[in-house]
Amino acid sequence: MHTPLAADDCLWIRRFHPRPDSRVRLVCLPHAGGSAGFYLPLSRAMPETVEVLCVQYPGRQDRRTEPLVDSVPALADQVFGALLPWTDRPLALFGHGLGASLAFEIARRLEREDTVPAAVFVSGRRAPSTHRREAVHRPPADEEVLRMILPANRAADYRAAETYVWEPGPPLRSPVTCLVGDGDPKLTVEEATAWSGHTEGAFALKAFPGGHFFLVQHPMEVVRLLAEQLGAPVRA
Repeated sequence: MHTPLAADDCLWIRRFHPRPDSRVRLVCLPHAGGSAGFYLPLSRAMPETVEVLCVQYPGRQDRRTEPLVDSVPALADQVFGALLPWTDRPLALFGHGLGASLAFEIARRLEREDTVPAAVFVSGRRAPSTHRREAVHRPPADEEVLRMILPANRAADYRAAETYVWEPGPPLRSPVTCLVGDGDPKLTVEEATAWSGHTEGAFALKAFPGGHFFLVQHPMEVVRLLAEQLGAPVRA
């Protein structure tokens, strides 16, 4: 049994609203260019039985001097290691965009250690087994121009997301829920539905009105969905 670290003892994990009596922990993984603070409103809105752990990637805010990580597998390895001390209670994973790919890879690593997540929520990201050409991280310019166009951490995150290649393996045992914006240009229904092939557990697809960042437009609807699936429905 691992003993949870205090919030200040781990740069990776931000526990904005400690809930020592929670039944489950929800690990939230930011999008490309995002930070742990993006999930502060979600953390605040979750019921008392769900403790939210927000992941802070290197190279932003108070970690801005640390080396950036521009590979999904490498980032997943490091976040997985940081989460091990928090596995004394069931973990669920929620990720948007880049964070969805990371949630999937971290779930794979947890399951290899026989820690099956209570749920995996993947938002605004196509299934790993699908492919589309993405080149935000490779504009028609050299590396120096790229640094001028995008902040360094965002460029590294896009590089991680767009160069990620799924390595086939056993499907997850965890239930998977895919959240999508019905007007998201980065995701088709087919690409979202393909997540069903990555789990032998239950699969659900939930569409919200809006584009890629539908969760900003519909925060409480997203909170209600997550809480309900974690057995902690939010009172109206």
